[in-house]
Amino acid sequence: MSSSKLLDQVRTTARLRHLSLRTEKAYVQHIKRFILFHGKKHPREMAEDHIRNYLSHLAVDRNVSASTQNVALAALLFLYRDVLKQKLERIEEVERARTRRRMPVVFTKTEVNTILNNLTGIPYLAAALMYGSGLRLMECLRLRVKDLDFSYNQIMVRSGKGDKDRVTPMPAKLKEPLRKQLLRVKLLHQQDLQEGFGAVELPHALARKLPGAQRDWAWQYLFPADKRSRDPRSGIERRYHLHESALQKAVIAAMRKTTTAKRGTCHSLRHSFATHLLEDGQDIRTIQELLGHKDVRTTMIYTHVLNRGGRGVRSPLDV
Repeated sequence: MSSSKLLDQVRTTARLRHLSLRTEKAYVQHIKRFILFHGKKHPREMAEDHIRNYLSHLAVDRNVSASTQNVALAALLFLYRDVLKQKLERIEEVERARTRRRMPVVFTKTEVNTILNNLTGIPYLAAALMYGSGLRLMECLRLRVKDLDFSYNQIMVRSGKGDKDRVTPMPAKLKEPLRKQLLRVKLLHQQDLQEGFGAVELPHALARKLPGAQRDWAWQYLFPADKRSRDPRSGIERRYHLHESALQKAVIAAMRKTTTAKRGTCHSLRHSFATHLLEDGQDIRTIQELLGHKDVRTTMIYTHVLNRGGRGVRSPLDV
């Protein structure tokens, strides 16, 4: 089997496992680099030592982060276990890189308001949702029209991290801007339909189960892209959601306009959401559910960044 056919098999298996396109691309790239690193030798001719040598190369020669090294290991495990159906005898000896636990960047409420005031239009609305509802960047961009519930003032997050659904509050301040955004989405969708398009990508096998749903306004993205593009898997021309880089650039530019020396990202708005809820007296379990954390210990990190000094300890100088 040639490397190109092998990579095609990797893509097919990834789609059968319902892996995201982003994960599929990352796995294919790491598998390709693994093969090239070992002189284009076929993976069937290699084993645990070859995996270990490649991971050492990434850590020592390429100086990649621990998370990148772990993604590479996950890609190779996927290759051998799911694609080649080849059992690795000593795979437990291949250790995962230890990721460092870093304190999140959290903005004060005043700083968040300043950042949001430096944004307009779609970037403002999306950033305000990430802060006001505790959404991850891609969770925000992948919202569909039907995920907004104005009656119960809540937002349904579908297939979040870990492929889990959850409910999070809809900020009352954003209800009117969201309604206006829905009108813009509807007009754009009607234009696409008139031009012979208007079908949106549906998760998993819903396109077969609900053949008419892909043209339904309820399934359209809340933040659609300005232009249509071709699906890299099917080749069908569709309108996808806004690309994450556009929002990232706008938010980072807004952060740089503030007087604070903190340098955060879009994810810092989600961190600020959790920390400010703790400051306002919300219990940690509720915040865990709103954030979609599997383990409450992940949520506990926000107790260490409350606006009470280091670990909430009062400095002896202030006594």
